[in-house]
Amino acid sequence: MIDSNARGRLVIRTAVPAEAEAVAGLMVRARSTYYPDGMPDADADWTARWRQAIEHPDGHVLCAVDQGRIVGIASFRTPPDGPADTVMLFQFHVDPDRWRAGIGTALHAACVEQWRADGRRSAVLEVHTDNERAQRFYARLGWVPDPQLPTDEDAHHVSLRHAVTTGE
Repeated sequence: MIDSNARGRLVIRTAVPAEAEAVAGLMVRARSTYYPDGMPDADADWTARWRQAIEHPDGHVLCAVDQGRIVGIASFRTPPDGPADTVMLFQFHVDPDRWRAGIGTALHAACVEQWRADGRRSAVLEVHTDNERAQRFYARLGWVPDPQLPTDEDAHHVSLRHAVTTGE
């Protein structure tokens, strides 16, 4: 899967296990910018977790690469105990130094392309309630609050749903 931006430099492709450390580093940088009280599981072995996600037989990890550097990542698979036509976007991050450069939009388009190819009809995700920037990003791309999982006032995350159609 390859996608290019207007300058032809951005490539979106499947991540490989050898890139787990770079992927983990990008995720930590991105998540550290929007968790107000510190990143959950800050002491976790994120490289090992990302290697496991990349090697997961039922999952996908896409990475956006610009001039040889990973600048965006997306991880998705069928949610546990979820319907086969639904995919869960578990992680979606763009390097904070590259926000507002179109990388997230291009990476999301590549995800949707893969979801269509996999026969998915809907996608779900959870976003931190304080991460209003991400919520606005997802809303622009057609994500809506998930009516099956309404957010209560004490929730830490908002559940969103996206219809995967053939005409996006």
